[in-house]
Amino acid sequence: MASVDTDSFVEKMEEKFHDNNSDSESYSDSDDDHANKPPLKASGSNVYRLFGREQPVHKVLGGGKPADILLWRNRRTTGIALGAGTAVWVFFQMMEYHLITFICHLLIMLLGALFLWSNASVFIHKSPLHIPHVVIPEDCVLEAASAIRIEINRAFVLLREIGTGRDLKKFLSVIAVLWVISVIGGWFHFLTLFYLFYLSLFTLPLLYEKYEDQVDAMGEKAMIEIKKQYAVFDAKVLSQIPIAGLKKD
Repeated sequence: MASVDTDSFVEKMEEKFHDNNSDSESYSDSDDDHANKPPLKASGSNVYRLFGREQPVHKVLGGGKPADILLWRNRRTTGIALGAGTAVWVFFQMMEYHLITFICHLLIMLLGALFLWSNASVFIHKSPLHIPHVVIPEDCVLEAASAIRIEINRAFVLLREIGTGRDLKKFLSVIAVLWVISVIGGWFHFLTLFYLFYLSLFTLPLLYEKYEDQVDAMGEKAMIEIKKQYAVFDAKVLSQIPIAGLKKD
């Protein structure tokens, strides 16, 4: 019975892929600039979008100046940001300069220069430097804290769902992701790993926006194959595991 259900599920997924593939090919025929591409269809369309995306990449990234920087709409600002991050990585990683030591030395030089100038200005008849009074607005702190609180609560909900043992698929997915992160973390130092993540922010969104139709088509094929393999694995292995209240898709 399990094999029959698996075969029917695989056939349905293949039919869905062939139906959607015709729609995705209509978008991939054009290699013009992203501005000439047709807008995304409504959510009810059969066109597959990576991660269920329903808006343009610029909107997904929040729009405004941050999205312009990540998508190289303002090349000068993007170049400065990317160059500064690369310089910081080279400074700390290649020259083996520690972050805490750098911050302390920088503060020592800054405070020393301000202190000396404030006292020397009296003797050289120069006006002392005007140091602005910096105050962090309460609204910004509350908004940031609220956003962080929401994400932390979501993480707690996810951990609780996994801990209850009712969703084996989600449990295996989280374990696989953590294992991959642990393997990648063993290849690089934390600073190098953080720099690679920083570098990917300036490359992956741009490449995805330029080749989104091709990437979406490949992502659709990958998701169908993953679901097919999971259906076989579920029928042969997971369904044989006696777990009380097991949640299945």
